[in-house]
Amino acid sequence: MAASVDAMSDGVDFARKMFFDDPASAKLGMKLLRSEIGVSEVSMRVTEEMINGHDITHGGFVFTLADTAFAVACNSYGRTTVAGGASIDFLASTRIGDELVATAVERVRCGRNGIYDVTVRCGEVVVAEFRGRSRELRDS
Repeated sequence: MAASVDAMSDGVDFARKMFFDDPASAKLGMKLLRSEIGVSEVSMRVTEEMINGHDITHGGFVFTLADTAFAVACNSYGRTTVAGGASIDFLASTRIGDELVATAVERVRCGRNGIYDVTVRCGEVVVAEFRGRSRELRDS
């Protein structure tokens, strides 16, 4: 039993290292709030550089936040895993200064494939729903 607990801990450490080594997430000010097997939570404050021509948060930044939470969750098994595809539904707009939190949850994992749902919130308001499909890479 201890070996599987150690393996799970190693997987979470692998995902955390991936996050902390990610210059894009760091540049956007993302913070890792939670990382467990198949689950993660990442936050990001909306800055002036993230606003579009309508004075609201550009959807690409919301997607990037959700994608980052997805990446941490699907890499929590300690094997290099990438996105095979993703989609997002934008439900509410946000503005400069808003704190967004993306919570990723594994729905199914089968072989080298997985499906993860990510909810992006601003406080209690759901801003977006993202679904990511993961693919574990073979060892090279």
